Amino acid sequence: MRRALWLLCLLPLWARAEQVGEVSTVFKFVGPNDKIVVEAFDDPKVEGVTCYLSRAKTGGVKGGLGLAEDRAEASIACRQVGAIRFATPLEDGEVVFKERTSLVFKTMQVVRFFDRKRNTLVYLVYSDRLIEGSPQNAVTAIPILPWADAAVPVR
Repeated sequence: MRRALWLLCLLPLWARAEQVGEVSTVFKFVGPNDKIVVEAFDDPKVEGVTCYLSRAKTGGVKGGLGLAEDRAEASIACRQVGAIRFATPLEDGEVVFKERTSLVFKTMQVVRFFDRKRNTLVYLVYSDRLIEGSPQNAVTAIPILPWADAAVPVR
């Protein structure tokens, strides 16, 4: 039991995404359709920040079995959703989200930078591969602003 807890402590602190929605892009007769999914995740070290990631997921037989390689293109938008608080000091280029996009060799990841001069958090999404990554990427930035603690009723 202690060993399992110790191993869990060694795992990197990455956010887990929850799916917000999806749209089909290509109909497949066998297996799931190709689609674009929209996922949301909260930055695990920065309270008050949520990121939305849209990306392609390959369907068909290979996609249904988890053997297909998803495309490298992705889009990201991060927003301040509450008062921003840092759980621990931030490291530039720290991975905040990572997901496998092929059976073994390819991942999509989001890294965070802190632009101190402009008091802004910058998030970059890109895809990498064991041998060769992709230059395709997307970036979003959040200026750190004061946040009103009073809740506004929704009408």
